Amino acid sequence: MNTLDTYNFAGKRAVMRVDFNVPLDKDLHITDDTRIRMATRSVMKILNDGGSVVLLSHLGRPKGGYEKKFSLESLVARLSQEYGREVQFGGDVLGEEGAQKAAALQPGQVLLMDNVRFYKEEEAGDPAFAAKLATLGTVYVNDAFGTAHRAHASTAVMANSFAPQDRVGGYLLQSEIDNAKKVLENAERPFTAIMGGAKISDKILIIEKLLDKVDNLLIGGGMAYTFAVAEGGHVGSSLLEADKVDLARQLIQKAKDKGVNLMLPADSLIADKFANDANVDIAENLSIPDGWMGLDLGPDSREAFADVIRTSKTILWNGPMGVFEMSNFSLGTEYVAQAIAEATAAGAYSLIGGGDSAAAVQQLGFGDQVSYISTGGGALLEYMEGKELPGVTALG
Repeated sequence: MNTLDTYNFAGKRAVMRVDFNVPLDKDLHITDDTRIRMATRSVMKILNDGGSVVLLSHLGRPKGGYEKKFSLESLVARLSQEYGREVQFGGDVLGEEGAQKAAALQPGQVLLMDNVRFYKEEEAGDPAFAAKLATLGTVYVNDAFGTAHRAHASTAVMANSFAPQDRVGGYLLQSEIDNAKKVLENAERPFTAIMGGAKISDKILIIEKLLDKVDNLLIGGGMAYTFAVAEGGHVGSSLLEADKVDLARQLIQKAKDKGVNLMLPADSLIADKFANDANVDIAENLSIPDGWMGLDLGPDSREAFADVIRTSKTILWNGPMGVFEMSNFSLGTEYVAQAIAEATAAGAYSLIGGGDSAAAVQQLGFGDQVSYISTGGGALLEYMEGKELPGVTALG
């Protein structure tokens, strides 16, 4: 893969796929600009070389055609501030106005085009649509790791319109891959993976892959209750994938066969309804009463998980330990984040695997106390599962 450091952009016009899928409030103000800031280093490298940049991104899930709430025009002011120069807005990615503005760009100038997903051809990976997008630049840069697992027009297919030497991976894309490799190929031991979230079905492949690599595998979140049933437990009205109980049983056995410490919660914080104001109690994970559901790690599990994490040298975390968006059920996730921060301070390497885990770490104030926070939950998991990422392989 060609990287930014090996490419001179002087006199070049880079059409650059970024991930500016940022959260907006009802007044279309950005509430978290992390994704914008993560792309800045790549943009500035091109501009400082004497090149110009045409930015492409998606935002939200438009139903087809223009919708103001999904227009990237809301980002122009923030981007101008970020880059210390006026960022022009080109509008429709296939419009004549945008094409003319792109062609007229001078070195050091930036043009932001509107949402690529206003066209259904984007997610379909339509080659003709991709070829039209490619006419906006003379070199293709992909820095959108969060969508690199999608074979969409702007994330992968349009690379085919450029010579191999003019397809370049941005700093963020390169950094994501380097950090994933550090965990997969160069992990210092003990290596602990923490898997949370609602469903085993979302994490089967990564769990199986990790069982070949880790010393400890800690399972929390909703998926833990399917494992509890596999161990013969009763989980009340907790989240359960009944059709995955046999699979959970197989994974438990596989961990034993491989000598991996598969650690399941011993107890849970339980509630009589799925609400922050529910009545709350503590129960052993294998005997949750009928009418009650587990929504977070219990006190014993919080301490046990934290103890293992603190003694680890490599840590991978993907998925919260409970319903952390409800304050009364966020303590398990907070304990894990705190323990990871402490282990990192003691010299461990910690990779936070995007999505809800990244949001939790940032919200809890530990964002600058871990080694690396991935911007792409789904892309990171697929890379770690051994799958090819179309947005990466397209770069050569």
